[in-house]
Amino acid sequence: MDENIFSDKDLRQIEEHGLNIDEVNRQLDLFKMPKSFLKLAGPCIVGDGIMVFDRENMASLIEIYETGGPVHGCVKFVPASGAASRMFKVLLRYLNQGNEITRDDVSIEASTGEKDAKQLLDFMDGLKRFAFFRELKSALSGQGFNVDTLSDKGYFRDILRFLLRDEGLDYANLPKGLLKFHEYPEGSRTAFEEHLVEAASYVADEDGRCPLHLTVSQEHLNGFESSFRASRPIYEERYGVAYDISFSMQAKSTDTIAVKLDNTPFRQEDGRLLFRPGGHGALLKNLNEIDGDIIFIKNIDNVVPDYLKPETFRWKKIAGGYLISIQKQIRGYMKKLASGDADQQKIKDERRIPPPAGNVQSRQGVKKQTSTLGTLLDEVASFLEEKLLLSIPGHIKSASPEDRRIYLMERLDRPVRVCGMVKNEGEPGGGPFWVEDETDERSLQIVETAQIDPDSKEQQNILAASTHFNPVDLVCGVRD
Repeated sequence: MDENIFSDKDLRQIEEHGLNIDEVNRQLDLFKMPKSFLKLAGPCIVGDGIMVFDRENMASLIEIYETGGPVHGCVKFVPASGAASRMFKVLLRYLNQGNEITRDDVSIEASTGEKDAKQLLDFMDGLKRFAFFRELKSALSGQGFNVDTLSDKGYFRDILRFLLRDEGLDYANLPKGLLKFHEYPEGSRTAFEEHLVEAASYVADEDGRCPLHLTVSQEHLNGFESSFRASRPIYEERYGVAYDISFSMQAKSTDTIAVKLDNTPFRQEDGRLLFRPGGHGALLKNLNEIDGDIIFIKNIDNVVPDYLKPETFRWKKIAGGYLISIQKQIRGYMKKLASGDADQQKIKDERRIPPPAGNVQSRQGVKKQTSTLGTLLDEVASFLEEKLLLSIPGHIKSASPEDRRIYLMERLDRPVRVCGMVKNEGEPGGGPFWVEDETDERSLQIVETAQIDPDSKEQQNILAASTHFNPVDLVCGVRD
């Protein structure tokens, strides 16, 4: 892209944004390229990419986590910069029309099959069940309105105005984390508060220290800090923990320049360039700066009320225990492989050998016989394929012992991610698939729909055959 399209003022803005002209031009060149998609080899299903634990295994993994988790140092990492405006898209559409919104008019729309009208009616019918209802009622009352009267008579506009705009709760301009999500007898909780409650149950160490990190947008940092100051004493006393909370902002240097359809930079009314925040991948820098061995990652709006929390905590500990057990094996193998004499280390195991045919005496008992299963290299290779679900290229399998050792060391020496999966019932979220690269090597990846070729019948059939998705519920081991 020609630098001449950018003025000196543009260049200063780009630098102030933490970017440089080379990176911006790279993005513009990237936009001109045809869309590239991943090549799916197949969906991950139970037994082929997705593991299911039995009761005995689950109990063992929970014990591993409860005894080892506090020692390893756990942190809860919550991407919390998401705006709430998308949650209220339908309500905002009606509010921004400017005219009165009545139940009768909306009901007529809904009768014609208008989905947005049906959603608005459903929202109003369930208004009193929302956790924010008491605050909304109070805001309306302060200006002389009665929410029950407005709702019963079907006058929706004032209700939406006080819910979404700054004359009331201003929910359209708040982040999801500061919205009231759940109602309890003692009061309602925001999504942020629910994460405080969660963290106390599976992140706190032996001394009660409870580390929690949230990524937030700059304009809402004060709101989160104020909310924490108000709720901290309540939950610390209730759960016997001491929160160690920190916040960070997504680096502006990960933003992407906005363009028009002709791939020229989009400009705001004042002539300035517009940059859009990157996706969750842009948070890798924030994640890398976290001081913790085990990091639980969960989206800000992925919370449940108290009566469902025990099951959530159980699965967190199962995932954490599995991560710890895998890391222990990895570190053990790394230590052995580092000796440089891996091919000479024989692995012994007791294998049950069936008796020879016709030997009546031998049939009465099964003789135990020690046999050699192979080299350490073979065992580590099996571990990579069976436990880490990594494929090993054929040329590596037939390589020299030293080349195999180096390859296995490189594959083991990296972060580990355990991803929780739930049955796919139409919810949004990345799904687990086997993906092939340009060398036909397969790897296990969480893939978004946008990464799959919509014009390929084969690829769309693989997508349709998927059975599970990941609701951004991960536990990561990031330290050596």
